[in-house]
Amino acid sequence: MFNINMQEHKPLRELVYEELRLLIMTGELKPGTRMMEIELAESMGVSRTPVREAIRQLEKDNLVTIEPRKGAYVSDISPEDLDSMMLVREPLEGLATYLATKNMSDLEIAEVRRAAEDCEKAIASGDQEKLTETDTHFHSVITRGSGNTYLIHLCQDLQEQVMRFRYVYFKSNKRAGEVRNEHRKIVEAMEKRDAEAARSCSIEHIRNLRKSIQKEADFQPSSKA
Repeated sequence: MFNINMQEHKPLRELVYEELRLLIMTGELKPGTRMMEIELAESMGVSRTPVREAIRQLEKDNLVTIEPRKGAYVSDISPEDLDSMMLVREPLEGLATYLATKNMSDLEIAEVRRAAEDCEKAIASGDQEKLTETDTHFHSVITRGSGNTYLIHLCQDLQEQVMRFRYVYFKSNKRAGEVRNEHRKIVEAMEKRDAEAARSCSIEHIRNLRKSIQKEADFQPSSKA
């Protein structure tokens, strides 16, 4: 499960933190999983100190819950949590798309189209991991194109939090096809420099994702005793 690159020039606690965070985000470490310092340290080939520091940081990220006399667990997630995140994403990503349509050069908007096409290839291949990667990239290119530092940070933070739920997004081929068409509409509006239409398409896209997740979400019960 663990794949720490000791060759990276980073503090060990940071490497451990990044690895544990990735496993939580991708669902390898499921909600309710107990974070046993000794077991984690042995599995990672490190001492308990960087593991303990990493768990404390993950608690600050709301990814781990530490309970007195019970220990640390991967934080539970709920449909309500996801719904709240998606509700906030709608206006933020809509604004990012609006600003990107106004600010990006033709070459930069061409990059948005390439990102959408990469996502379509992933949909066609049925590669779930690649689909998640390309969809995230598509939204990130647009967000960066907004040129608004505060907005970029807000959107990136939400995208990372929502990563824990992304396996729900493309649970069915039907939804994946809808994503493809929605991405196309966003790109076409951006290429026409119709900022308001691009904003509307972006909001509709996130809203449809939210509705789809509400309908299809199959959250696993916590394994915590």
